[in-house]
Amino acid sequence: MSLLGIIQLISAILLVGVIILQQRGTGLGSAFGGDGSAYRTLRGIEKTLLVSTIVLAVVFFGSALAQVVV
Repeated sequence: MSLLGIIQLISAILLVGVIILQQRGTGLGSAFGGDGSAYRTLRGIEKTLLVSTIVLAVVFFGSALAQVVV
């Protein structure tokens, strides 16, 4: 397995984990009568999870694209 393959595998596993962590807290507010569609600013761990999701997605896509080109 090449270095690009290892990077892609690790970023895929981390990306799945970060997405699962984001999805865990999503439905709780609307389940108890809260309005889940209202705009609100992201703070703390939510913002960190969002930024890490974007970074991991870019790393995953870049490694996949580089693996196809090489």
